[in-house]
Amino acid sequence: MKRSIIFLCSITALVFLKLFFPGTSGAFQNANLNVKDSVEMVLVPGGVYLMGSNSGFPDQRPKHEVYINAFYIDTHEVTNKQYQKFLKETGHPKPAFWFPDIDRPDEPVVGVKWSEASAYAKWAGKRLPTEAEWEYAARGGTIEGRFYWGDEPDFSYANLDSFGIAPVKSFKPNGYGLYDMIGNVWEWCSDWYDRQYYSTSPRENPQGPPEGKSKVLRGGAWYCPEHLIRIIKRYNSNPAAVSYSFGFRCVKSAE
Repeated sequence: MKRSIIFLCSITALVFLKLFFPGTSGAFQNANLNVKDSVEMVLVPGGVYLMGSNSGFPDQRPKHEVYINAFYIDTHEVTNKQYQKFLKETGHPKPAFWFPDIDRPDEPVVGVKWSEASAYAKWAGKRLPTEAEWEYAARGGTIEGRFYWGDEPDFSYANLDSFGIAPVKSFKPNGYGLYDMIGNVWEWCSDWYDRQYYSTSPRENPQGPPEGKSKVLRGGAWYCPEHLIRIIKRYNSNPAAVSYSFGFRCVKSAE
C-alpha cells in the first residue's frame, strides 16, 4: 500500500508539472530509489505511443502501437566516474579502452560489452532499458518528428556528425529532461535483435525476441550523420563487441 501511494504521488506530481510547467515534463530528481550510483533519474509516465515507421528501413516497419508501464531512467549516459565506482566496489574487469588518467570523468564510459553494461545495471539496482522503453523515453513526450526537437538536425540538442565524445549534459535535454538520447554514444538495450520483430511484437511492454545473435543499440553516436540518429533508428551488434561509440544508461521499473 505504501509503495502504491508513493507511486501515485509521483504520477500526480508529474501531471502537475506537465500542466503548469510544460517545458519541465518529468525532469526532477527522484529520491529513495535504492540505487548505488546516485545518478539523477526521472520518472517517465506510462502510456501509449506509435513505435517505428512505415517509411523507414525494413526493420523499422510497421509502425505499431505500444503501451509502456511507467519507469525511471537515468538523465544521462553512465559516465567514467560512475563506472570507476562500480569497478572499485566489485573488482569487475576493466572494459576495453579504459584510460582513467586521460578520459574525463564526466564523459560516457565506452568499450563496454553488453554483459558488462548489464552487470553494472544489476550492481546499481537497475537494469538496461528495453528497446520500446528507450524509444518512448527518447521521444520526450512528443508524438511525431524525426528527432525529439523536430524534423531538422539541431546541434544544440545532440553531439552528432562531430569528431568525438562530449561530456554528458553538454547539450539541451528532451522534454523529459534526458540528455544525449540522440548522439554522443550508442546505448545498449536489453533486447535481442530481430529485423522482423515489429511485425509480431506484443502491444504491452515488449521485451524483444527470446533469443538471437545480436543485441539492440539505440540513439546514434558522435560520428553519425542525420539519417543514423533518427529516434526510430535501430542498430545491433554482437553482445561481446566493444567500441569507442558504445555506451549505455539504466532504468528502473516504477512499480
